[in-house]
Amino acid sequence: MEEKIIMKSAYELAMERLNKNAPSKKLSDAQKKELAELDSKYAAKIAGREIALNSEIAGAAGDFEKEESLREQLICERKKLQAELEEKKEKIRDAK
Repeated sequence: MEEKIIMKSAYELAMERLNKNAPSKKLSDAQKKELAELDSKYAAKIAGREIALNSEIAGAAGDFEKEESLREQLICERKKLQAELEEKKEKIRDAK
């Protein structure tokens, strides 16, 4: 009899340990749809802010301080929107 040795990647091993400690929840089709809609909505919001602020950054060419300030604002707004998205997604995942 031949024995087959299966090597698992570090990622696969980590996912197995994670699922043992906190098994993933099964989502309903409605929850999956809501999550997809949120992803789409927030991707559009983020893209809109990036376009607006990148336009302002381009207009501030030569004014290093203003450019830097606008870049920091863009980073902060992106993080804020990502945090909002994750919070809303978590509420959907926890709903039964």
